Amino acid sequence: MERRTIDPRPDWQRIVEAQGVIYPLARYPDGSLRPYWDESAYYVFSLPEVEALEETVEELHSMCLAAAAHIVEHDRFADLGITDPRLARLVAESWHRRAELPSVYGRFDLRYDGTGPAKMLEYNADTPTSLVEAASAQWFWMEDRFPGADQWNSLHERLVETWRRQAPLLPPGPLHFAHSDGDELGEDLMTVAYLRETAQQAGIDTEALSVERIGWDSLTGRFVDEQLRFIRSCFKLYPWEWLSTDAFGEHVLETLDNGGGTGSTCWIEPAWKMLLSNKALLAILWELYPGHPNLLPAYVDGPRELAGTKGAGYVSKPLLGREGAGVDLYGPGSPPVLRQEPCCYQELAPLPDFDGNRVVLGAWVVGGEAAGLGIRESAGPVTDEYARFLPHVIL
Repeated sequence: MERRTIDPRPDWQRIVEAQGVIYPLARYPDGSLRPYWDESAYYVFSLPEVEALEETVEELHSMCLAAAAHIVEHDRFADLGITDPRLARLVAESWHRRAELPSVYGRFDLRYDGTGPAKMLEYNADTPTSLVEAASAQWFWMEDRFPGADQWNSLHERLVETWRRQAPLLPPGPLHFAHSDGDELGEDLMTVAYLRETAQQAGIDTEALSVERIGWDSLTGRFVDEQLRFIRSCFKLYPWEWLSTDAFGEHVLETLDNGGGTGSTCWIEPAWKMLLSNKALLAILWELYPGHPNLLPAYVDGPRELAGTKGAGYVSKPLLGREGAGVDLYGPGSPPVLRQEPCCYQELAPLPDFDGNRVVLGAWVVGGEAAGLGIRESAGPVTDEYARFLPHVIL
């Protein structure tokens, strides 16, 4: 793994916007605009390195599924902050019915610097973004700058194939694709639009709408779109913890309670993905696989041996935080600091520093298989909303 600098392509902003990255710039707190898509540098990997990362990702995914089964079997929902018995029961039922429920993708965030085993930082298996730039823009960048090179990137083909394979699980009628109107940058909009395109290429009939424009027909007890058509299936880039607790959350639970019967809506990703996108998963993984080379020690009841004069340091993460929000770092020797809200305490593993840039690897899983890589850099120790996306090649 190596970081190399390069001159950006002339008119790069127009190029990537035409490829779906309509958010190539990020606005910083001081009002300045700086590149989010950053092709002034790129990362190089060897083929054996990528093959080893692929094996790691698939092993981690299998371990996460085993941890989900453990949570359900041993009723560990409270560790995830799921204290509503009804919601816990519905998530468990979704898990038991997972073979009948379409599920498409997820993204591991990994700490990796090329010199040791990759370490799992978290798994967003419900609403991951940065997909368009990983699947599309960086592939076309490679073809422009390094024709004949390769890339860890079979995202598009695997997405189409996954939709095609799971199409028989969808109920009759169009598959609706929903994003939130609250998305100001357009990232959610384009992520959903891209996923909709891959579903269409798989031969699936689709419709687009926003989450805010999903209606509820109280007479029939069904969700409907703006044409008052029954929404039988819906891909939503909208977290389950919001979907189940918003003003219409009770109706979501009602239709889930229907167990796939008349009037129910098939949501993608399914409710059991709540088990994988919760940071408490990190602690359960460490409990089930203590000492695993791709895991970091993690707990939900406090930092334990990670704190104190002999501790390696730790990070406290909200169970459902995103974009680095609410993440606190405590260096080696720090005293234990317990937060009032439920969170996960994970061993501090500072992100690799490449020329002053802190790097995290986003390893994609599509249809249960490792499918590609996206790389984000940040100036600080936490990968936040100001992180930059950089392309990569295999040379």
